[in-house]
Amino acid sequence: MNIGLMGFGVVGRGVYEIVSKREDMRITKVLCLEDISLPDAQAVKDYRQIVEDETIDTVVEAMGGLHPAYEFVRAALEAGKHVVTSNKALVCGFYDELLSLAREKGLRLRSTAAVGGGIGWLSELERSRRVQELTEVGGIMNGTCNYILDSMTRLGLDYGQALKQAQEKGYAEANPSTDVDGIDTWHKLILSMNVAFGVRVDKQTVPVSGIRNITAQDVAAFKAHGRVCKLISTGRRTEGGFTGYVQPTLVEAGSPEAAVPLNYNLITFLGRFSERMSFYGQGAGRYPTAYNVVQDLVDVLSGKGFYAPYGPAVQADNGQTLCYYVRGSWTGETTQDWGCGVITGPVAVGDMHAWLADHPDAFAAGLR
Repeated sequence: MNIGLMGFGVVGRGVYEIVSKREDMRITKVLCLEDISLPDAQAVKDYRQIVEDETIDTVVEAMGGLHPAYEFVRAALEAGKHVVTSNKALVCGFYDELLSLAREKGLRLRSTAAVGGGIGWLSELERSRRVQELTEVGGIMNGTCNYILDSMTRLGLDYGQALKQAQEKGYAEANPSTDVDGIDTWHKLILSMNVAFGVRVDKQTVPVSGIRNITAQDVAAFKAHGRVCKLISTGRRTEGGFTGYVQPTLVEAGSPEAAVPLNYNLITFLGRFSERMSFYGQGAGRYPTAYNVVQDLVDVLSGKGFYAPYGPAVQADNGQTLCYYVRGSWTGETTQDWGCGVITGPVAVGDMHAWLADHPDAFAAGLR
C-alpha cells in the first residue's frame, strides 16, 4: 500500500511513525505547509501532487476541519484512491456525498479514529451489528469537556479556571467553542447513529447544548444531591423511529460515567443480545488516535469498506420527556429547589433545547 498523508500535525506525525515500522504499507508523500525533511517520504505543499500521483492508492486525511479537507478528500476519491480520515466533522458534514462517491467508485472509506480517538468505537459497532440489532448508543465522547467537568467536580474549580487548565495542558483549543458547546460530540453522535442503526440521520433534528454556562455553584448543588455532571450523547431506537440529542446530564455519583476522569471517554451501546457494552479509553492524543488510523489502513488492505450500508434518511423525534436541573428564568413546572437552580417536571427534550436557544445565558442538565 502506497499512502499519501495529508496533514503532519499531532495525528499525522503519529501515523507516519507507526507506518514507518511496517512492511505492508509506506507513506511516499506528505502534504505539509511547513518546510520539513523526511528520510523516506517526499514533503509537498500542493495536494495535487498526491491526488495526481498514480502510484499512491490510499490517502490519509489528518488535517481536521471542513475546508480544505473536504475538497482534498473528494478529489482523492474522484482520482480513485481509498481514504482513511480521523475527521469527524468532515464525515458527518458530508456523509451522504462522500459515502455515495466511495460506493460509486468502488473505493473504501474508513474513519474509526473520528469517534473515540483510540477506542475503536466505530469498528466495534460494525462488528456488533453483524449479529444483533443495536438499540442505543452514546456516552462521554469529548475529552475536553470531561476534563473541565472533572476538574470542577474534584478540585472545586470554576469553569474559567478549569478551561484555562485544560488549555495549558493541550486538551482545549484557544477557541474551545466546538468542544464546550457540544458540537464535537454532536458530530460523533450522528456518525455513531448512522453506523449503529444503518440510517442517515438529519443533523438538524438532533439538538445539542454544551457546558459553557455551568458554574461552580451548580456543581456544588449537584454534589450535595449525589450527582455528577457529564456531557452525554444519546442516540436510541424508539417504537416509531429514532431519538438523538447531546446535553449536560446529571448521573448518580456511583455510576460508571461519574467515575470517568480527566480527558477520558466512556462510550456505550446496548444490543439486543449483548445488552450494555462500554468502551473506555483516551478520546484523543497522538498515538491512540494514530493507532486507529493505521488499523483502518490494515482494514483497507483486507478489503473492508464503510461500516454500514448507505441507509434511509431519518429524522430524530425528540418528544421523549425528562426532568431537568435548570438555572435561569424557567417558568414551567418545578418539583424541587436546589438553591441556585430548580428541578423541572417532565419536559420534552426538544422543548427544553428550544427554551435554551431562547435563553442563551441559562444552563440546563437532564437527570438520568
